[in-house]
Amino acid sequence: MKILRRIDTALARLEGWLIVALLWLMVILTFIQVFLRALYTHLNLQWANTLMGYLDWSEPFVRLLVLWLTFLGASLITGERKHIKIDLFAALLPPKWLPARELLLLVPCVLISAIMLKVSTNYIKIEMDFGSSSFLGLPGWIGQLILPAGFALILFRFLLRAIDLGLKTGRGMSK
Repeated sequence: MKILRRIDTALARLEGWLIVALLWLMVILTFIQVFLRALYTHLNLQWANTLMGYLDWSEPFVRLLVLWLTFLGASLITGERKHIKIDLFAALLPPKWLPARELLLLVPCVLISAIMLKVSTNYIKIEMDFGSSSFLGLPGWIGQLILPAGFALILFRFLLRAIDLGLKTGRGMSK
């Protein structure tokens, strides 16, 4: 369990740095687009329009970065246990039952994440066989690798939490 926690900590640190870097990249590319568009539109500077033509790949790239940020953020939030939860029974159940309830609620989370990992992996395989290219002539599936990677990270976080709760619940029942 100790090694899984170390992996989780390292992944969280990497995700945090990636989120910051990708967000800055999005802001910079978007600012450049807006600035060049304003120079061309308001000041009629032709070189700004020409430069925008060389940066035509940046808009689809920024859209792809939104997808990456979404999955990295979802994984990070899941690891911190701050994800959205539908919790109807927390106020109704006695406190001693809450770990067992949470373990029971983790089962669908693990199952759904595993199903989505499988589906997104199949989607990437189809994209590799029949997909088109994205910006700069790169295959579209390369940017979409975040789908199975993101679901794998979320699944890892839910499994880690389930193992941790299972160990705690098992120790509590053995006493």
